[in-house]
Amino acid sequence: MTGFRLGYVPGVTPAKWVRLWAERLPRVPLELIQVTAADAPDLVRRGEADAVLLRLPIDRTGLHAIPLYVEQTVVVVPKDHVITAAEEITVDDLADELMLHAQDDVLDWERPPGRLIEERPARTGDAIELVAMGTGLLVVPQSLARLHHRKDLTYRPLTGVPESQVALSWPEAETSELVEHLIGIVRGRTVNSTRGPAPKAPRTPKKAAPKKAAPKKAAPGKKAASNPRQQKPRRRR
Repeated sequence: MTGFRLGYVPGVTPAKWVRLWAERLPRVPLELIQVTAADAPDLVRRGEADAVLLRLPIDRTGLHAIPLYVEQTVVVVPKDHVITAAEEITVDDLADELMLHAQDDVLDWERPPGRLIEERPARTGDAIELVAMGTGLLVVPQSLARLHHRKDLTYRPLTGVPESQVALSWPEAETSELVEHLIGIVRGRTVNSTRGPAPKAPRTPKKAAPKKAAPKKAAPGKKAASNPRQQKPRRRR
């Protein structure tokens, strides 16, 4: 059987699902492909991956997408910044702050907090570098803040802004049996779940018919008992 190619965006950790895949489909190799958030939808449209773990919202043209979980939104700041004194930050707390906005940002902003800096770095990693330089602050999903952790930076939960949603996406034209298996894994279904393709039951070998017992042989020196009906009558003298 051919392998399965699974794309994933930075910050998403598919390790648990990969382990379950290996347990349930040991003969089907799973290839992981890391992809940027901007290129994730086109990865499956071009046929370079069978499915992809990405963040919503996306252009769903030609794609299926099932939400899996929601990520906390945080603001990344230098460790000596004044707002680190609070355990949780609101949008109003950032009203006078200079804010970075990376080009690969997937948060569905209606009105980003603070004053946006005209310079827009291409990727989140580049924006993190600018935060460390004191250029501005950055709002990202918590998994990205952890991925780009630095000793001189920290982050705080941010309320009043959109949360990011991680989803599994695959081509709309085809939902293969392997995709169905992956859907079952990421949704936490058990092997014996009635939803999705059921595992094939192993063939039970047929039991051999019991052999008929062979007639017992007479012990040496003893004559076999004769049938009384077959005995000839003795002649009278």
